[in-house]
Amino acid sequence: MIIPKSREEIELMRESALIVSKTLGMLAPEIKPGVTTLQLDKMAEEFIRDHDAVPGFLGLYDFPNSLCMSPNAQVVHGIPNDTPLKDGDIISIDCGAIKNGFYGDHAYTFEVGEVAPEVKKLLDVTKESLYVGIREFKAGNRVGDVGYAIQKYTEDHGYGVVRELVGHGLGRTMHEDPEMPNYGKRGRGKKFVEGMVVAIEPMINMGTKRIKQLPDGWTILTADNKPSAHFEHNVALVDGKPELLSTFKYIYESLKIKTKEEDEFRAKVYD
Repeated sequence: MIIPKSREEIELMRESALIVSKTLGMLAPEIKPGVTTLQLDKMAEEFIRDHDAVPGFLGLYDFPNSLCMSPNAQVVHGIPNDTPLKDGDIISIDCGAIKNGFYGDHAYTFEVGEVAPEVKKLLDVTKESLYVGIREFKAGNRVGDVGYAIQKYTEDHGYGVVRELVGHGLGRTMHEDPEMPNYGKRGRGKKFVEGMVVAIEPMINMGTKRIKQLPDGWTILTADNKPSAHFEHNVALVDGKPELLSTFKYIYESLKIKTKEEDEFRAKVYD
């Protein structure tokens, strides 16, 4: 059952989302060759707690860390470890935080040093598909409209869309209704309602859509070991239109990237 949020609850969820956004922004300049994902995980946990929030992933379903860190062919749910990142790697960092009883949860795939052009294109297209999907999160539409838009955009570029892992509703629990697949048919699935909040998160593979799981019970890999990209935003349906609660602004400030990609989904500008 979809759980709509009041305007007051949406503002509380914005606070939770922005803790995650600022955590990812803090990490952005630290992601370079030689650093380990375990070091980044420790930094994130300290940052979240210093901002009067609690890591949202730590202990959730018995996950052992605060961040899901998934390099290269890992799609999602990678466990931080002592292996140093290398020049040319990419790494999806998925972060969650709880504040005021609500979850924030979003992700960004970072470049480590100089990345191959074909990998950079995968990242660009996947991030573009996130906004393509968000545009369909509006009054009168259904879950399938978002999934269809993401699927068509990425498959038109020759990429594989993961089927087994999906976005989701968000609120006082990490995973609420509805599930938000990155594939689907127009006009199918649950209808969007005012006040609902979702995590939209394309998980797109350079090659096959098929995946496999490591024996650790968490880490998901592409079946052909080609790279995968993952971007995620938290979005509320406000006055019938999508409004971002999360932002990549802090990442872009850290990396000195200028973009207006989020402007159309913003009701306010964040300091």
